[in-house]
Amino acid sequence: MQSLQEKAAEWSGVDAEDAFAIDGTNLYEKLGLQTFINLSTNFYERVYADEEEWFRSIFSKSKKEDAIQNQYEFFVQRMGGPPLYSQRKGHPALIGRHRPFPVTHRAAERWLNHMQQALDATSDIDLDSKTKMLNFFS
Repeated sequence: MQSLQEKAAEWSGVDAEDAFAIDGTNLYEKLGLQTFINLSTNFYERVYADEEEWFRSIFSKSKKEDAIQNQYEFFVQRMGGPPLYSQRKGHPALIGRHRPFPVTHRAAERWLNHMQQALDATSDIDLDSKTKMLNFFS
């Protein structure tokens, strides 16, 4: 049976070394808290305005402000910063927290499309950091 990481690498075309290249650089120190807030805000503005109802409905039980905070706190923690997410919500447990949602390949592609656009629109993020982050998200 394929591991989750093997399946993700197969679907995304990103090998594990590239996916976890974020661990070789402290992106939190490099980019700062406000950049992660800006990225998550930009991302969720796109998600909540998505023209596809089936995609918006995945997020319909969450307040946009809560989703933004959850995401930027997780990103900060995962990318070298303080454990903001864990201090407020406990262990990230991403698989368990996302289990109630229909996270299909189609939904993941749409999520990544919005994240790519948000990364491109966040001018404080240099190209190398954007590449590392997108590989990780993929």
